[in-house]
Amino acid sequence: MAENLSLQNFDWDAYEKEAQGQKNEEVISRYDATLSAVKDNQVVEGTVMSINKREVVVNVGFKSDGIVPATEFRYNPDLKVGDKVEVYIESQEDKKGQLVLSHKEARASRSWDRVNEACNAGEIVTGYVKCRTKGGMIVDVLGMEAFLPGSQIDVKPIRDYDVFVGKTMEFKIVKVNQDFRNVVVSHKALIEAEMEAARAEIVSHLEKGQVLEGVVKNITNYGVFIDLGGVDGLIHITDLSWGRVGDPHELLELEQKINVVILDFDDDKRRIALGLKQLTPHPWDALPADLKVGDTIDGKVVVMTDYGAFVEVAPGVEGLVHVSEMSWSQHLRSANDFLKVGDEVKTVILSLDRDERKMSLGIKQLKADPWENVTEKYAVGTRHFAKVRNFTNFGVFVEIEEGVDGLIHISDLSWTKKIKHPNEFTSIGAEIEVIVLEIDKENRRLSLGHKQLEENPWEELEAKYGVDALVEGKIVEVSDKGAVVSLEDGVEGFCTNRHLAKEDKSAVKVGDTLNFKVIEFSRESKRILLSHLRTWEERKETVKEGKPAAKKETVELPKVEKTTLGDLSVLAELKASMEAPAEPAEKPAKKTAAKKTTKKAEKKEEAAE
Repeated sequence: MAENLSLQNFDWDAYEKEAQGQKNEEVISRYDATLSAVKDNQVVEGTVMSINKREVVVNVGFKSDGIVPATEFRYNPDLKVGDKVEVYIESQEDKKGQLVLSHKEARASRSWDRVNEACNAGEIVTGYVKCRTKGGMIVDVLGMEAFLPGSQIDVKPIRDYDVFVGKTMEFKIVKVNQDFRNVVVSHKALIEAEMEAARAEIVSHLEKGQVLEGVVKNITNYGVFIDLGGVDGLIHITDLSWGRVGDPHELLELEQKINVVILDFDDDKRRIALGLKQLTPHPWDALPADLKVGDTIDGKVVVMTDYGAFVEVAPGVEGLVHVSEMSWSQHLRSANDFLKVGDEVKTVILSLDRDERKMSLGIKQLKADPWENVTEKYAVGTRHFAKVRNFTNFGVFVEIEEGVDGLIHISDLSWTKKIKHPNEFTSIGAEIEVIVLEIDKENRRLSLGHKQLEENPWEELEAKYGVDALVEGKIVEVSDKGAVVSLEDGVEGFCTNRHLAKEDKSAVKVGDTLNFKVIEFSRESKRILLSHLRTWEERKETVKEGKPAAKKETVELPKVEKTTLGDLSVLAELKASMEAPAEPAEKPAKKTAAKKTTKKAEKKEEAAE
């Protein structure tokens, strides 16, 4: 009964509360045992639970999840739910009771060690291009700022760096400065590695003569680069076409797909020589079998040189027209004087070598050789007009017609003028009348004359300019030996310095007009020697001997009349009176003898001059 009274007085509510309290404490202790023990300022690994534009929810095994700003994962745009990430615990509870995490701080705390590990291992890392800087870009790599040089962005030169800002790219760490903690990365190195791998795969299957499809990658003035799918080859300009190619742009365009044949590659297979023209038959093989030397063939001038012109007679088939085969003229000028690139010409085949694939052509053969009938057309003694082509010290080369040349010797230019050089008589390009003197058909040369167009005046000049004749002349040239004197009839004479002496002792100059006495006349050598000294010396002697002086203006020679007996008697008396004083007369006789001796010496001196 007492036992029943105790159950009735039992406080069941208090008991239940006590039992529930014990149960909650047990559950809490068990729950706490499942949570990670985290501390502030610690780096832990968490799991991404959710992602939105502003934040990423990360579970680190704590009683609450942490929130990380999404901007801290911008270097990793491929982040997804379930990924493991490192976070830094900034605080276990903020004002809202939330766990505060930072992915940026977690990366920064271990960034330097990881950068060194990645560099040593050659590991490919992901980075975020933050901004542009001088000479390159700033990249966030493993929580550190690294420098990406402009030259290491791509294998091709980059002009606009701004297009890469904000992009996430893969890089290779190429340089680490331990002292200044500087990091240099490269994206180009990864591209080159991929290209090298692709290249190695392609070139391992290359064979000479193999035909591949490629894409025109670059066009230069010396050839075209072709992308064969990761490896580049070059078609040299000479292998683009069987014909001549001035500019590769005339045949191909960028990004054009073409078939090419492999001509060669070096031992390490770094350079590949390609051909395009080799895919078609050689045009020489398509030449008509009946084409032979002497045939006439049309063509187009494709290349000009000083020594000739290359004429394309069929696509890829060229012949050379040497400058000597362009004209019958002996004056070998530049080929550019006859033809120019693009000219359509008719030629004659001079030689044809199908094995060596060479052909020589001629143009002048289309015209008759002017020397075939030169003896009939330009017979000796016939007169013609010619064009002055060239000068030499000994004469003038002229061309009567194309291919017919002749020489006028300097001595055949004028009967009377003393010509030192032909340019004193005519000029290059001038027209001059000539007469044929001699024909040399073997050497294809004519001997011509100009003075022979007129009669030789020296036959008549001897009567006018004989020895002792008194003439008037004009000084036209003065030298250290004497002066050239211009006389009438276009004749020139020469006066030595000794015979140029003037009575008043003044100097002779060009333009002076003086009286002269002819002291020598040579018809054979066409020479007239003059003396001005004689004109006034003899006048003085005449005056001294008591004879009247001759007038200066005109000189008349005394008339020779028949001598009479009376004249002889008078002269005899005069002679006797002059010889009366014997002794005084001896001295003048000596003087006269001396004068005769002097005159003989003068004549010898003149002859020597």
